[in-house]
Amino acid sequence: MNILILGAGGREHTLAWKLSQSSKLNHLFVAPGNAGTREVATNLPIGVNDFEAIKEAVLENDIDLVVVGPEDPLVNGVHDFFLNDAAIRHIPVIGPQKAGAELEGSKEFAKKFMMRHNIPTAAYQSFTSETLRQGYDFLETLQAPYVLKADGLAAGKGVVILEDIEEAKKELKTMLVDAKFGAASTTVVIEEFLSGIELSVFVLTDGEGYKVLPTAKDYKRIGEGDTGLNTGGMGAISPVPFADDSFMDKIHERIVKPTVEGLKKDNLPYKGFIFIGLIKVGEDPKVIEYNVRMGDPETEVVIPRIKNDLVEVLEAVAQGRLNEIDLELDPRTASTVMLVSGGYPEAYTKGIEIKGFEGVEDSLVFHAGTQLKDGKVVTSGGRVMAITSYGNDFKEALATSYKNIEKIKFDKMNYRKDIGFDL
Repeated sequence: MNILILGAGGREHTLAWKLSQSSKLNHLFVAPGNAGTREVATNLPIGVNDFEAIKEAVLENDIDLVVVGPEDPLVNGVHDFFLNDAAIRHIPVIGPQKAGAELEGSKEFAKKFMMRHNIPTAAYQSFTSETLRQGYDFLETLQAPYVLKADGLAAGKGVVILEDIEEAKKELKTMLVDAKFGAASTTVVIEEFLSGIELSVFVLTDGEGYKVLPTAKDYKRIGEGDTGLNTGGMGAISPVPFADDSFMDKIHERIVKPTVEGLKKDNLPYKGFIFIGLIKVGEDPKVIEYNVRMGDPETEVVIPRIKNDLVEVLEAVAQGRLNEIDLELDPRTASTVMLVSGGYPEAYTKGIEIKGFEGVEDSLVFHAGTQLKDGKVVTSGGRVMAITSYGNDFKEALATSYKNIEKIKFDKMNYRKDIGFDL
């Protein structure tokens, strides 16, 4: 098989690394890819939303399967683009059609979906600039802290949590009236704050059957002890130690099953990954959000724990026979630590040479924001590399990652030294 992955981050490098191990694979392409993906695949200089160029590349390279990494092209309808074009209609796409991608594309859509299918989540209401006053009134009915979410995609930055009611009202106005997040905050969802510990559950479905992939927990804040600004993710651990069998049974019965059944009932065609962001409140799981693709950096700990041939698994998804697959998981823990550019998640410099990663032993190096320039690997993003290791528990796995990080150098390199601190 010839396979094309869309995307350029750590998630895509991890998928490429795993797919490249399959005996069923002939040629692997990644568009646009990074300095890491070029070691296991052919990079194509194509943007993930350039659907016409993607079509050309698919036909030129006899692609048999397309795997969509990020949410943007899914929300923009890349799967529908394939289905609506006679020349490429026969090529399966892993990732939901536009209607299903609204689960991530619109917070309000996701909330209504959960309410409709009795999936446990925080109480909420949605507001626009016309209903700003009602938004203020709703905030008055809630206890601090106050959670405000831009309805649309805001590159992971559209959620604001504030302790002060006046600040929350001011922020609501900034989002709705001053368009702080552009079109993404035309509608804002305000919801009750849930107190607990978070985890992520990943599901792969062919629209009928499904498989629950390993759980993971990621660390979003830039600072130690979960302080400072939100990022795309500073590290992750899989499995999550507190997600025991009885808790997983609750997740399965109350959330996973009703989600997959709900997609069918609502006639939302879905072949691909569902990322369910959860919070454990007391002994009960509640949904914080859905994503319609794998998370990053969670992919860097979830995919390395899957023993199956991933080409075979994704082929089964495309053909609607996922139920025939027995998922085999590595019992070890996988942990990853993200190396980021100095200044991230605010302003940072690109194009800085990265040295020493070739000397890493007993860890996997997944490139996120890197590119090849004049024969050198340089930084090209805020999150630069994920260093993943296995261990008998998360502490052992992290110790290996941290030991290897000492070998890697680039100017102003930053990373969190306390991943797993709350477990």
